[in-house]
Amino acid sequence: MDISELKFDESGLIPTIVAEARSGDILMLAYMSKDSLRISMEEGRTCFWSRSRNELWRKGETSGNVQHIIGIRTDCDKDTLLVTVNADGPACHTGANSCFYNEILTGETLSSEASVATGTKSPFTLTTLHNIIKDRKLNPKPGSYTTYLFEKGKDKILKKIGEESTEVIIAGKSEDKAEAIFEIADLVYHTFVLMTEMGIEPEDIINELSSRYKD
Repeated sequence: MDISELKFDESGLIPTIVAEARSGDILMLAYMSKDSLRISMEEGRTCFWSRSRNELWRKGETSGNVQHIIGIRTDCDKDTLLVTVNADGPACHTGANSCFYNEILTGETLSSEASVATGTKSPFTLTTLHNIIKDRKLNPKPGSYTTYLFEKGKDKILKKIGEESTEVIIAGKSEDKAEAIFEIADLVYHTFVLMTEMGIEPEDIINELSSRYKD
């Protein structure tokens, strides 16, 4: 469609949702002007209009967290843009992968409420674990072991991974299945803590494994 059909607001701006092309995760909400949209299309990377600084803002210009554009779409009313990107780094200035990390209500919360009502227990998944660990990093909780690890830093986390790897080897050599399960669970947990510390998403691991698969 012709971009002249887009409906910019009275300030000459249009809300722009940015999503990660590979995972579909919503990364951020920003605003584009006609000039920033033109620049984005010409350069193949996101350029926005900063309402606080009142100037053009190329994402990643100072941080290096460039967003490479895969596609641009508009909604049915033509007053909002959806830009899909491959991002070189976190979208949020806090260092979080997405600006939308403050949970108000989640599917897990709804599932938990439903479990209470039906008397069933909602399943615990690796996604559940990942979300809990991310929450402890973003919202430190006194007395939490996960919070303790983040406060001690990467060296402490790496040390624990080394220790747990050794425990997995010992359990495996002993052929004690229950002990092996216990130690592997510890290793997976500490690995997820490291992933969160380094800004690595489970999808990154899945994509890497997928790239290695040979039919």
